[in-house]
Amino acid sequence: MKRVLIVGGANGIGLSVAMELSKREDTEKIYVVDKVLLEKGKEFDKMESFRFDLAVDDYAFFDRFHDIDTLVITAGFGKLGLFRDVPESYIVDSFNVNAVAPIRLVKHFYPMLESKQDFFCGIMVSISGYMSSPFFAVYSATKAALRIFIESVNIELEKSGATNRILNVSPGSIQGTSFNGGETDTKQTKELAQDIIAHLERKDDLLIPKYEEVFREVLERYHKDFRAEGIRSYEYKISSGRIH
Repeated sequence: MKRVLIVGGANGIGLSVAMELSKREDTEKIYVVDKVLLEKGKEFDKMESFRFDLAVDDYAFFDRFHDIDTLVITAGFGKLGLFRDVPESYIVDSFNVNAVAPIRLVKHFYPMLESKQDFFCGIMVSISGYMSSPFFAVYSATKAALRIFIESVNIELEKSGATNRILNVSPGSIQGTSFNGGETDTKQTKELAQDIIAHLERKDDLLIPKYEEVFREVLERYHKDFRAEGIRSYEYKISSGRIH
């Protein structure tokens, strides 16, 4: 991974991945595309920052990144709230940024994925794309769409003879990101960033952090009785104090 494009890399896990890759001697360039520019600093010497709105119609902007061998997409947002309180504009914006934009980006760079050359691609999805998530109905729907897209395209890549794959990274809540309005703390996200990079290099197609410790049991409960697990999720969010 020498020339890397990270879409959504100005903060959170995207920034953490960028900073981990920048420490490597063989990393030549890291292009960071986000709705905000990176702050200037010595730690960003290998990075070039671009501002771009993923909701626009024209993606010709990405033509300039023809020399990359790695694509990491971490852009996305969500907020806890009942569906009845969600404005229609939030629904449209959520699907545009969380689902449509990553799919369009994969389409843009698909010839690289299908080529015989190594191309590393990873997308931040979410464990909520695997189960019902009350108070996160729209967000979960966008991530479920993205998850099924990745799984389907990976089969197409395999059957075409390509060795490249899209890595689906599906964590639960991540401490140290600005996802829920918090501050980015790369010390807290460093280990996950390193894990993502390792799975990217192996061309794995799925990473669920803390799967054995947490999510194996959660997913088993969900598949056994999705209604009961949905109610449990609802009540957990209420009791956790995350709902105001």
